[in-house]
Amino acid sequence: MRISSVGFDGFTIVTLLSSCAHVGALKMGTQIHQYATENGFLESVFVGNALIDMYAKCGSLKDSLSVFNSMQRRDVLTWNSMIVNYAIHGHGNEAISFFREMLIEGIKPNPITFLGLLIGCSHQGLVKEGMEFFHNMGAMYNLKPGIKHYGCMVDLFGRAGNLETAIEFIESSPSRNDPVLWRTLLSSCKIHKNVEKGEMAVRNLVQLSALSAGDCVLLAQLYADTKNHEGVLKMRMLIKNQDVRTTPGWSLIEISHQVHKFVVDDTSHNESREIYSNLENIIHELTLIGYTKEESSPDSTSKICGSSYHSEKLAIAFGLAKTPERATLRIVKNLRVCRDCHSFTKLVSKAFQREIVVRDRVRFHHFQEGVCSCKDYW
Repeated sequence: MRISSVGFDGFTIVTLLSSCAHVGALKMGTQIHQYATENGFLESVFVGNALIDMYAKCGSLKDSLSVFNSMQRRDVLTWNSMIVNYAIHGHGNEAISFFREMLIEGIKPNPITFLGLLIGCSHQGLVKEGMEFFHNMGAMYNLKPGIKHYGCMVDLFGRAGNLETAIEFIESSPSRNDPVLWRTLLSSCKIHKNVEKGEMAVRNLVQLSALSAGDCVLLAQLYADTKNHEGVLKMRMLIKNQDVRTTPGWSLIEISHQVHKFVVDDTSHNESREIYSNLENIIHELTLIGYTKEESSPDSTSKICGSSYHSEKLAIAFGLAKTPERATLRIVKNLRVCRDCHSFTKLVSKAFQREIVVRDRVRFHHFQEGVCSCKDYW
């Protein structure tokens, strides 16, 4: 458009920023921010909100906060964006602080506000606070919880290890027949290696005719984690006999204003030979400081899908080769990061002195000096 001398308006900028946020294209988003500044678009609350969301979705809360602080006008979407984005970065207490400031400013919360608060409480293990926010939705603000709010509560209890409470919550909720709640419980059972309740969750999904490929793989992972080889074989046969299709995992990384996409065991990239060679060298260096592949991770076992190299490992290998030393790597995934890749990325950040920001399906992980911001609570 700029080459053709076609003018931009605020709606165009918002759309472009949304696209950058979706794929994690921080450098392109920063260029659009500069254009918006030079052409007087920052007075628009819609552009400001889009910038906040773009920076946060690209992994830069600092820039997101800078835009927020510079805005002369803010609406409920502005505050919600800060609350939700701090929540998915794992900063539940900060999300709560924004909520309190929002109330002081006289902004009335809506269901999205409370969804962000519950996500933040879930990711940080703030069970008591989460219960209070869920109760106050109706008691103080006359807001009716939706299925996503109920799902957050099941996740809140489940992540904290309160699986019995999570089940009681599902069975007493008006949405007890919604597969989302049982699927959320299954994820928590995987975290805490509780086969009995995991099987219960799957039975309910079967009764609701809602069992998906992801559910089968998740239960197979749970069996693998608990060394139940018979269970793994049973799920493998179910996936094979019913021709269950799993969601292919992919990872995106922006290098020199271009977004590169990798899938599991990818060989389509024109530099794939160099990428795999680099990855082998990285793995060798990591083994010297204690890395061993965790065979119970989601796609690491050939019993489930036979993959060897997850997409984020390929993206990291490519990013290390194509960026200057100590430059931050930013990766976007469509699935949850597995335990093996989580351990791998922590060690990469330590061995190569890099900050690595990974946005997976559920939350952000900021890896630095061998530590993740989630504190292994994910």
